[in-house]
Amino acid sequence: MTSHEWGRVDDDGTVYVRTADGERSVGQYPEGTPDEALAFFTERYAALAFEVELLEQRINSGVLSPEEATESVKTVKAQVVDANAVGDLISLAGRLDALGPIIARQREARREERAQRSAEAKAAKEDLVAQAEKIAEGTDWRHGANKLRDLLEQWKALPRIDRSSDDALWRRFSTARTAYTRHRKTHFAELNEQREGARAVKERLAAEAESLAESTEWGPTAGRYRDLMKQWKAAGPAPKDVDDALWKRFRGAQDAFFGARDATNAALDQEFAANADVKEALLVEAEALLPIEDVEAAKRAFRDLADRWDAAGKVPRDRMKELEGRIRKVEQAIREVEEDAWRKSDPEKSARADDMVTKLEQAIAKVEADLEKARTAGNEKKVRELEENLESRRSFLEMAKRASEDFSG
Repeated sequence: MTSHEWGRVDDDGTVYVRTADGERSVGQYPEGTPDEALAFFTERYAALAFEVELLEQRINSGVLSPEEATESVKTVKAQVVDANAVGDLISLAGRLDALGPIIARQREARREERAQRSAEAKAAKEDLVAQAEKIAEGTDWRHGANKLRDLLEQWKALPRIDRSSDDALWRRFSTARTAYTRHRKTHFAELNEQREGARAVKERLAAEAESLAESTEWGPTAGRYRDLMKQWKAAGPAPKDVDDALWKRFRGAQDAFFGARDATNAALDQEFAANADVKEALLVEAEALLPIEDVEAAKRAFRDLADRWDAAGKVPRDRMKELEGRIRKVEQAIREVEEDAWRKSDPEKSARADDMVTKLEQAIAKVEADLEKARTAGNEKKVRELEENLESRRSFLEMAKRASEDFSG
């Protein structure tokens, strides 16, 4: 009989393994020597030990899920417990049992990770829902659809959370997208209707503008073009494919009219340039009348100048304001001197000024008498009031006297 630390070989070739419950037959190896029989069954044990070691490494590294690890331990342990091998099978089973707490910790850690990821995913989805609902409440028709598509892609990239929460958030997200899409379609339908209306208005305006392009009634036609432009702006945009073409027609007609008007005015300005030279000379005579010393002589001279001014005819448009302003300045100076003289000689105004002086002098005399009484009585408050009143009336009196002197010549 040949023995081993964990087993032996009987004389008939039967091999036994020692366990906690005693010996157990693991098989026979009749064709070889006892040593070869033990070597065969210890090699089987070495293979099991290697498999246990490999499983320990995989579980400790975390490459297996807790569920996969549990199932693998169960399978290997069943192989170890009933193994037809010679070796420390109890130790191998103990090592497998020691993996249980490790798997439990990994399971808890993964549970916490899942809970964390779920919480993060839920917060992310709630944020996406809030963004989608904000877009649905707004009127960003240009960019809103693209933003919602981006949000949808972000939603798809997030993991699912608990079913009830996930379904509730998705309903809100989907409802927001549907509401935005419906409102956007309504908006563009209304916009299209408005643009079709604008098309009709602008077609009419373009046709009228073209009908006026050859008009030579410069003033009324220019005014009408201004009205048409206001109506054009108020009409709003037409469909893009026709708006530019209509504007080209409208603007072309305007340019033709105003180009013809400007050409005509330029020719007239050249023709009227000599008239401006005549009026320049007349202004030298008119401005020599200033300052006015003899108003009647100035009026006679200005009447003659005014006749010659009118006879000189039109001047270029860019000179009109300047020349007219200078001649009107002389005319105004003569009128002001004439009106000042009339004002001073007006008998009614002179009488009113004299009457005002008399009334103020009488009022002042009364206030002075009242002031003397207040001082005698020692009424300081009354004295201050009357002194202020007296000062004010004396100031008005001086003004009235100056006015009276002006009217008296």
